[in-house]
Amino acid sequence: MEPRFNLLGSPTAAKVAKRFHATSLALFASTTLPRALLELVQLRVAQINGCGYCADVHVKEAVAAGETPLRLGLVATWRHTTVFSAAERAALAFAEEGTRVADAAEGVSDTTWAAVRTHYDDDQLGSLVCLVSLINAASRMGVIVHNQGGSYQPGAFAALD
Repeated sequence: MEPRFNLLGSPTAAKVAKRFHATSLALFASTTLPRALLELVQLRVAQINGCGYCADVHVKEAVAAGETPLRLGLVATWRHTTVFSAAERAALAFAEEGTRVADAAEGVSDTTWAAVRTHYDDDQLGSLVCLVSLINAASRMGVIVHNQGGSYQPGAFAALD
């Protein structure tokens, strides 16, 4: 599959991409959530949405944040593993349900909402809501234009600043 379009080659899309990046920087700079968790959540959303580029980005950024190959390899099957904490499992369930809103009439279930409320304070929960929303938008853009994974270098988005 070949890329269809270079979003950064479009003046308007490039401006939007820079603002997306600035928004994610604000989130990462302000949240108390561990960077590795942020990357795991984004990786799971990228997997669900089928965005190879976003999966590439978040695997490599997770490694840079100290994540292990074992845990990265098991993100897609996290429910059937022993390597994620209860808090991480709640965040991954939240990411999945927040991504698959068309698949479930209620979106994020009350059970999942209660689980994330147990493990995360209001600011952290707000960060998760924003993170899941942002990565869903970004990964959908990548799928639409057929962005390919495999060539991302950690820290490459710093050039957008």
